[in-house]
Amino acid sequence: MEPLTLGFMRLVDAAPLIAAQAFGFAAAERLELKLVRETSWANIRDRVAVGHFDAAQMLAPMPLAATLGLGCAPTPTIAPFALGLGGNAITLSNALAAELAAPPAAGPAEQARALAVALRRRPEAATFAVVHPFSAHNYELRYWLAFAGIDPDRDVRLIVVPPSRMNEEMREGRIDGFCAGEPWNSLAVEAGLGAIVATKSALWRQGPDKVLGLNAAFAQERPNALRRLLRALYAAAAFASARDNQERLAATLARPEYVDAPAEIILRALRGRIVTRTGAGAQVVPDFLEFHRHAANFPWRSHALWFAAQMARWGQIAPSRENFDKAGAVYRPDLYRSALADLADAPRADAKVEGALAQPTPVGSRRGTMTLGPDGFFDGRRFDPDAIEDYLAGFHA
Repeated sequence: MEPLTLGFMRLVDAAPLIAAQAFGFAAAERLELKLVRETSWANIRDRVAVGHFDAAQMLAPMPLAATLGLGCAPTPTIAPFALGLGGNAITLSNALAAELAAPPAAGPAEQARALAVALRRRPEAATFAVVHPFSAHNYELRYWLAFAGIDPDRDVRLIVVPPSRMNEEMREGRIDGFCAGEPWNSLAVEAGLGAIVATKSALWRQGPDKVLGLNAAFAQERPNALRRLLRALYAAAAFASARDNQERLAATLARPEYVDAPAEIILRALRGRIVTRTGAGAQVVPDFLEFHRHAANFPWRSHALWFAAQMARWGQIAPSRENFDKAGAVYRPDLYRSALADLADAPRADAKVEGALAQPTPVGSRRGTMTLGPDGFFDGRRFDPDAIEDYLAGFHA
């Protein structure tokens, strides 16, 4: 048995790591996993950088930021495996949600657009929290605000708060809303603090959120351990995605050493049955959180490049070809394919046009075809990773 130490946060989408340990998938690959729960994403990043963690659950843009030296010393970091799609949401305080009440819309994307426009008309600047500056949460919240003409750096106040502290900040009135992963949105609703107004799947259906991140040196020095880890996580993700396993999984995630939240609330996230307001019934949210289907574990380079484009859009990096090339190389579909050659089908392409699949669509894969999508953005845009400059120019047209 080879020991590995992995870091994670108190989030439902840590499920593949937790399931790999708790249900024997790591042991089947002759790995002994030690899972260490952290309190902030900055701690996760730093402990991977210095070698305290062999790998960790990471925010999907975080390996890019570490490699580019954003907020830290440059540390070559890679993401050879995606932990899933979706899983987060925007939650507003009850007072702000009531103030923005918009007419019922035809669907989640339309409702998200209407609420953003309603927020623009509000005379007072709101304070929103995100979990890290280099997070899908930050970029999605900015995307949502900017759609309505709200400048997220001028017209509202954005602060960073660890996910487990969001509800305390809301209770104390220090924030008007936040974007975070489950269970924190549902716990805010359960406590009567807020309302979920937009899920990630409404803003970017089948969009990425968390990855397995590790120091690039680990992949070079311990390739067999990495291969076995990816295989264990792939099996665990398939387990987590199967409905028949989810009650058992929710009970395990609920344990104090893992997510430490009520199993019934965790189960809602696993099954995409979300209660958006206190006292309301659960709504079925398509693609709310997916651990396995739709190539959910494949590290698309177009996902990495979309995050790099957002970094450029918001002034975190220069929009240079050098930066985009470095960012795209952080996600490693080659390592994914190599480790899972006999277990998993995989797309033949390393990248795709994001937001282009309006319906389930067969695409070329190593074994013939596989079905992807729908994957649309709420504003109808598409992201072509071969035309990042044109994409960015479109926001100023």
